[in-house]
Amino acid sequence: MSDSFLLATRIRMTRADFERWLDTPAPDPSAIANPEAMYHGWFWDGKQADWQYADVGRTPREFFADTLEGGGHASTYVVLHRDGALEAYLMHFGFIDSNVYTALLMFAAAGRFSSEPSTVLFWAETSGSLCDAEWPGWLAVLAVGAKESRFIAEIDLTSVVADLRPAEARFFDLIGRLAEAEESSENLSESYFSEIARDPLFADPAIFA
Repeated sequence: MSDSFLLATRIRMTRADFERWLDTPAPDPSAIANPEAMYHGWFWDGKQADWQYADVGRTPREFFADTLEGGGHASTYVVLHRDGALEAYLMHFGFIDSNVYTALLMFAAAGRFSSEPSTVLFWAETSGSLCDAEWPGWLAVLAVGAKESRFIAEIDLTSVVADLRPAEARFFDLIGRLAEAEESSENLSESYFSEIARDPLFADPAIFA
């Protein structure tokens, strides 16, 4: 099992609704129709989800602003409103329970603002890459809708993975920028890494408004 854990999604919504979502508190796990079924049918089938670690009540604006201030050391995030959708590609170095469960609840809450059903992927992969649709190692899949969000065990992920390829490419652009900075970090302050993580190419400016 990899030591890097990722969440990615593309949820269609207007710019105005994206900004409303940023101020929507993470709901209780009951906002997901079947929170106990998070891992059912996937690589971690039988594992119990620990929703006690979720930071219920925290807004996406607070969550992402605080995380991005870290400059990509414990986690590396791309979070934008792009081409009519919330687009997120979140990588954690290690299974950071609070971040994973909180982000899932925030994405579930985004359903009320969405214009069509969407999918959130959760997986582990050292390089941070998206895997093939038929890959057997996916950890969880959350279906997000305007009326309901639920974990699902059977789905063709071909179009989901294809739709997330631009976010993956942007994520690797961010990784490249951070790696370049790391190589010359002798002369750089910690704030420089934060500036890269907060670049509008990777983090929507509305997060810091």
